[in-house]
Amino acid sequence: MIAGISTVILLVLFLAGVAWAYSRKRKPEFDAAARLPLEDQSENTP
Repeated sequence: MIAGISTVILLVLFLAGVAWAYSRKRKPEFDAAARLPLEDQSENTP
């Protein structure tokens, strides 16, 4: 019984994480993070 309850709780947490990652309001932040490796390093060096 405990195993079934914990499985359901973990499934709900996983689905909440997926919904958070794919939400529209997070897209600009993830797009900016995706561009970081492509930016010129000389602009960030003092």
